Amino acid sequence: MALRREPHVLVVGGSDSSGGAGIARDIETISSIGVRTCLAVTALTVQTHEAVMEIHPSQPDLVANQMRAALQANEVAAIKIGMLATAEIVVAVVAVLRENPQVPAVLDPVLASTSGRALLEAGAIAAMKRDLMPFCGLVTPNLFELALLVGAEPAADESDAVKQGRKLLASGARALLIKGGHAAGPRSTDILLRRDQEPIRFNTPRLAGSMRGTGCMLASAIAAHLAKANSLEDSVRKGKLFVFEKLQKQAAE
Repeated sequence: MALRREPHVLVVGGSDSSGGAGIARDIETISSIGVRTCLAVTALTVQTHEAVMEIHPSQPDLVANQMRAALQANEVAAIKIGMLATAEIVVAVVAVLRENPQVPAVLDPVLASTSGRALLEAGAIAAMKRDLMPFCGLVTPNLFELALLVGAEPAADESDAVKQGRKLLASGARALLIKGGHAAGPRSTDILLRRDQEPIRFNTPRLAGSMRGTGCMLASAIAAHLAKANSLEDSVRKGKLFVFEKLQKQAAE
């Protein structure tokens, strides 16, 4: 079957009944870049664009078995990881990544919804840092997620953000894309940090307004470009441009 041989991104994440974020946004993004998707659903949620009302995590074994089935069925060229909900699911995902070290993984460390509802148990943050991040080729925290991951206040400026990022790299992360969407100033700057390399900055004009699911979109777009055999730097550049163009289009409507 030709379908099996096409590059796929395996999306590991939670559902969003509003369609604004989660796996609905992931599939939409990856498909628009011309890459196919397969799925491992980590949680079912009940939510609108304003609030998350219910979260029902999947059984950890079910998550791992979905991942293994998707990897067996398709030519998975990248893995995008979003909402994980519990420490047990984190451990289950790590087990599958350990079995498939050749597949690059992009982790969007989803810790809370836009409305503030926790999407990862507090006790699972340590497992994410210690066990999961070393198996991911890229982690994409925003400034608030970065602060939570290193146990600090949100970075006051770009220099502070880089210091926090270096701290996270030292604890096991292989590469970070620190997202500047929540910072101030006329430009939105994302910073790619890797060990023993100078930071690379990706700039776009900061647009007025906001859009749900931009974190999902960015990590998914990067994973899609990795699946098309682009380098990490090129995948980040193309992913950021994709999100900027989506925001620009929304602003014009």
